[in-house]
Amino acid sequence: FSGQYSPYLPPFSAPQTTPARPLVAVGAVVWNDDGEVLLIRRGNPPRAGSWSIPGGKVEWGESLTDAVVREVREETGIAIQVLGLIEVLETRTPGQDGVISHHYVLIDYSAKSIGGMLQAGDDAMDARFVKLSDLGAYALWNETQRIIEKSAALLRDL
Repeated sequence: FSGQYSPYLPPFSAPQTTPARPLVAVGAVVWNDDGEVLLIRRGNPPRAGSWSIPGGKVEWGESLTDAVVREVREETGIAIQVLGLIEVLETRTPGQDGVISHHYVLIDYSAKSIGGMLQAGDDAMDARFVKLSDLGAYALWNETQRIIEKSAALLRDL
């Protein structure tokens, strides 16, 4: 488990619109047969407009792997086979008022593309497969970059 904690974040004091507990979300580092990784450009907060891996919130009663398969399909049109867990981490984001506005427990998986037609959907503004050597052009969140690199290393070791 890799917790991301910052002593600079204020104590949690939830406004009416914020859930009283962290939200569980899943993400997938999806590889195609050419060794490229699937990225989406986020359409919604947090980090709207930035590039990331596909993923989203787990729905009530849904298994974690079913959630990641669904989220990838909804955001990119790609069908995947989940290969394994990469890591569990969390992120807490303060709003403009200093109160935590987003608190997620993120469960990231490695996966491979097994079909579908690539197209941005759901809350993704864009979706594309990218060479590892080109990731620097996408200004990824440092945790996203790290998770992609960890997935690549785990798959190399198989």
